[in-house]
Amino acid sequence: MTELEPTAEATIRPLGPPSPVPPGAVRLYGSQYDMEDPARLYGELREEHGPVLPILLEGDVSAWLVVGYREVHQALSDSVLFARDSRRWNQWPNIPPDWPLMVLVGYQPGSILFSEGAAHKRRAQVMTDAMAEVDQFELRSRCERIADRLIDEFCLADEAELLSRFANRMPILALAGMFGLPESELHSVAEDVMSIIDGGEGSLEAYQRFAATLGSLVRLKRAEPGPDVASRMVHHPAMLTDEEITQDLLIMTIAGQDPTANWIGNTLRLMLVDDRFSLTLAGGRRSVGQAMNEVMWEESPAQNTFRWATRDNLLGGRQILAGDALVICLAGGNSDPLVHPDLGTGAESNHAHFSFGHGDHSCPYPAPELGEVIAQTSVEVLLDRLPDVRLAVPPNELEWRPSFRVRGLTSLPVRFSPTGPAGA
Repeated sequence: MTELEPTAEATIRPLGPPSPVPPGAVRLYGSQYDMEDPARLYGELREEHGPVLPILLEGDVSAWLVVGYREVHQALSDSVLFARDSRRWNQWPNIPPDWPLMVLVGYQPGSILFSEGAAHKRRAQVMTDAMAEVDQFELRSRCERIADRLIDEFCLADEAELLSRFANRMPILALAGMFGLPESELHSVAEDVMSIIDGGEGSLEAYQRFAATLGSLVRLKRAEPGPDVASRMVHHPAMLTDEEITQDLLIMTIAGQDPTANWIGNTLRLMLVDDRFSLTLAGGRRSVGQAMNEVMWEESPAQNTFRWATRDNLLGGRQILAGDALVICLAGGNSDPLVHPDLGTGAESNHAHFSFGHGDHSCPYPAPELGEVIAQTSVEVLLDRLPDVRLAVPPNELEWRPSFRVRGLTSLPVRFSPTGPAGA
């Protein structure tokens, strides 16, 4: 353990008084903060201010935005210098309880999202070991069945809204089955998880129900283990507590649901609006995998994440003070021209993007592979079942969610020729 690593949760305190706002700070909220084209925005900021720049978040709260690929890589790689426990933040005296970004920075006791050092590695290893035993061929077969069932619900019509009826439902149904939840509970679990992600009225009650469902699942798997992720976590040699496993399953579900759903939706949008992926005269399509990788570079579902400096340091030529917050812009790093591949010249196999994060708090292996199986199977089954699917509105009428954290559409209305259910 280095001297910068915490020895216990209670030792973490804000590091110093609130830092002064650096000159030239850019306000990253309000009408001037255009989320319609974040890659362009982050590119302009990088060109004008460099790879690291001072910003103001909601309420003119001071922070740093990291938009250079090398600097994003450095900040995510060094988990001792740029740590995850938000209690270090020197701006807490300026943060009201109802701050709009509190859900992203508010410390959650017992959550792996804010754990560090050996404690984090222990729990992440349990996740990795449990997911490593998932049979990806069986997962693909399960996803094909789920996709067919969802498409059966609207295929007799000639139109559908693909986010609410398909893309948003695929990941949670696949994940819940992979974790070992009974088939009879999948529908109610899917509704609760979507309510949690959407927020608003009823989301707290949905969170409490889902946490209780996972708690019951952990107790069941301790008594009656099965061939599923929850059972492997319960009986792992690390001997996590039921509370730790419940918390980790909840994080795995939320972290797997929203990015994967947006990966599906953003890929379908690309294939429907871009001539390179449209039906050719020969009747074929460019690879779904190519479209999925392009989305991860150009329209990454994961946009920004936070880290906190544990001591004074330099990053991208900027003086970072202990306790300063850094907004690590994954989308900005992906769009950096120093590394951004030319996806039109055979660089589709370049997967060096940050869309799954990097370092200790990246998506634990093999979560990215499992997410890819779910997303690719979903897109392929839908295109096979509805071969003439097309947008029901002009492409410029599709709206993006006004979110600081994620990149995803608000809706994806399509038209298609009615078809019968699977196997009919």
